[in-house]
Amino acid sequence: MKVSQISVFLENKSGRLAEVTQLLADHEINIRALCIAETTDYGVLRLIVNDADRTRRVLSAGGFTVTETAVLVVEVEDRPGGLAQVIAALSAAGINVEYVYAFVTRSDKAFVVLRLEEMEKAAQVLKQGGVRIVSGEEIGAI
Repeated sequence: MKVSQISVFLENKSGRLAEVTQLLADHEINIRALCIAETTDYGVLRLIVNDADRTRRVLSAGGFTVTETAVLVVEVEDRPGGLAQVIAALSAAGINVEYVYAFVTRSDKAFVVLRLEEMEKAAQVLKQGGVRIVSGEEIGAI
């Protein structure tokens, strides 16, 4: 049900993102989704990859500060309002969304990555609302 997200803390300077992406490429790790949140001094690169354990090991060995966090990935219709249904269900249940990002594939579906305060409750609410939760194995196979 939950998917492992890798977070990498990067100094906000030229070349750091290139180092991470090249290291992953060198180890044939495929990035499925990513987002970057930044401040003046540093950034947090969040990644969904095809192999979270190997990614964590590779980046740690490369000198990067890495954490692994559980997130939910849900499948939504790739159309206006597709995300609104998911967020409305969480809001109605009083579940706070800490952050969200998404990616699309060559289908009519979009995949939304959600970090939530109450992961188990959120999963139940979403399933009851007919929202499909995507596994890490499915993400790795995309």
